[in-house]
Amino acid sequence: MKEILVVNNLVKTFKLSKKQQKIEKTKTKVKVAVDDLSFKAYEGEIYGLLGPNGAGKTTTLRIISTLIKPDSGDATMNGHSVVDEPNEIRKNIGFMTSELKLEEFFTPNYLFDYFAKLHGIEDDVIKERKDFLFAKFGVEDFKEVRISDMSTGMKQKTSLVISIAHDPQIIIFDEPTNGLDVITAKSVTDFLIELKRLGKTVILSTHIFSLVEKLCDRVGIIINGKMVLDDTLENATKDDTLENVFFSLYEASEGDSL
Repeated sequence: MKEILVVNNLVKTFKLSKKQQKIEKTKTKVKVAVDDLSFKAYEGEIYGLLGPNGAGKTTTLRIISTLIKPDSGDATMNGHSVVDEPNEIRKNIGFMTSELKLEEFFTPNYLFDYFAKLHGIEDDVIKERKDFLFAKFGVEDFKEVRISDMSTGMKQKTSLVISIAHDPQIIIFDEPTNGLDVITAKSVTDFLIELKRLGKTVILSTHIFSLVEKLCDRVGIIINGKMVLDDTLENATKDDTLENVFFSLYEASEGDSL
């Protein structure tokens, strides 16, 4: 299998304010969000980052999406460094997060065209791509509705189609089904499987065991910023359920931190 993403020894820390220290019940002034994290993802597979809230999943995805820089370590996609060649990375990835905020004055139709043109896509290709994605995710019916007038689910659908407007080779999703109704969530998971079939590499973070079991070829379990398991889903669950494997590792990790 061809290596698409190689993550090597990522470290990322954040300074905590007095308020944040109080919320997290700590006197430590620096939080280690990602702690010497390494893993690989291959062509035509779905890799799941599984962990509780605050484990470091989102920070990891933001680093490999070039939104923030690591304190140390690096990640490469098709040989390009996220630290040294961020522009090359951005040409080949789509990144969607539930925290993505679209400009509320504009419509899906306008925003899709705008972001597609930023990627240098020809007008005829934009139309073909938009027609396909809008029909796929039911955006066609509200393509001229302003973002400000949309429901949470409609905004999520719009964010999804915009994030993959340029048909990227690597698609990175942070909690891809958060805030979606069951029908839309199924359309998203079905589409992720289709992306895999087309040879795309999908990286997703989640805290939902069933989503990993349904979609993922490989799984990385992150606890307190550390990768405590990185293996194929088959190997990780050969003797037990994914939920039991996770909680066994979680309890061991919490015990080690005491």
